[in-house]
Amino acid sequence: MGAGDYYRILKVNRNATDEELKKAYKRLAMKWHPDKNNQPSFKKEEAEAKFKQISEAYDVLSDHKKRQIYDFYGHYPLNSDRVNKKDGKSEDIRNRKCQKEGVVETKLAFSLEELYNGCKRKLKILRNVPDEFGKLNTVEEVLKIDIKPGWKKGTKITFPEKGNQEPGNAPSDLIFVLDEKPHAFFKRQGNDLVVTQKILLLEALVGKTLNLTTLDGRYLTIEVTDIVEPGYQLVVPNEGMPISKEPGKKGNLRIKFDVMFPSRLTTQQKYDLKRILGEADS
Repeated sequence: MGAGDYYRILKVNRNATDEELKKAYKRLAMKWHPDKNNQPSFKKEEAEAKFKQISEAYDVLSDHKKRQIYDFYGHYPLNSDRVNKKDGKSEDIRNRKCQKEGVVETKLAFSLEELYNGCKRKLKILRNVPDEFGKLNTVEEVLKIDIKPGWKKGTKITFPEKGNQEPGNAPSDLIFVLDEKPHAFFKRQGNDLVVTQKILLLEALVGKTLNLTTLDGRYLTIEVTDIVEPGYQLVVPNEGMPISKEPGKKGNLRIKFDVMFPSRLTTQQKYDLKRILGEADS
């Protein structure tokens, strides 16, 4: 039977939780279960087909591994013999007009270093393709992805007609959506890179030399000469993320500070601080 759109069959959105799927299945199963349907024979056949379709959809979406395959490829290969029943007659889907069923999108995560420097990646995919008799076969293919420096989370890479293909239909498009892995040190904000640096209270007052390693492995020596006040940021121009649409240009590196105060001061230290800071204010 035709798989259709499993989410549409269960009347749930693509982000539905396990609990939402279970409730949707129970509600529809009660409505379409053949034993609950005291209808004429042709109506009972319709109910049986509907119930089978609902059960198939729930079987796939309630299984995390099957659901992942379905979300990735657009169809979970449970049954390759697809027919369309209408008015009691079977119609081979190969006789229908050729059309695209849609696209398949999946996230592809990259490290911040990969998005900064650019990278190439090969992906092995499995896709369903019908043979000359309309039987679905699983074929393996390797796709090459070229990530340009500076590409952002949400960027889409489209491989036209590299998704699954149902008999009588054109292959669906396969789309990868870039995702960004968390970084231990840097955080991306637009084209800027943000880092938080811990410094002592003394360093916040008298200055400090920072040594940072960039995402492409360079070493930066940055002198902090201003007094670090609450909310202060040190901006280093052209040391942020590459701007993909403007080759050669980068965003900024913004350094935030976390000032660490001493846990206690001696009487003498308090006296010295009062004297020094008092002189500075005068």
